[in-house]
Amino acid sequence: MSDTLAVQVGDKGRIVVPAPLRTRHRWAPGTHLVAIDTAVGVLFAARSTVEEMVRRQLAGADLVTELLADRRREVAADQ
Repeated sequence: MSDTLAVQVGDKGRIVVPAPLRTRHRWAPGTHLVAIDTAVGVLFAARSTVEEMVRRQLAGADLVTELLADRRREVAADQ
C-alpha cells in the first residue's frame, strides 16, 4: 500500500514523517532510519530493515573467496 502525503522541510532541515506512515511501519520515537539517495528521490527505511535486507542478499556469499579471486585477476592482468 502506498500513500502520497505532503511533507515540508523545516528551517533546521527536519522532516516530520506523517502519523499514518509511522504507524504502518511501526516507527516509534527514537527509531533509527536510513536515508538512501536514489535517482528519483530519497528512500527512508528503518535501519533494522536495511540490515536484514543486506543479510539476505549476502546469505551464502563467500566474500573472502570473491575478494581473493578479484585480486588474483588483477595481479594476472598486471603481469
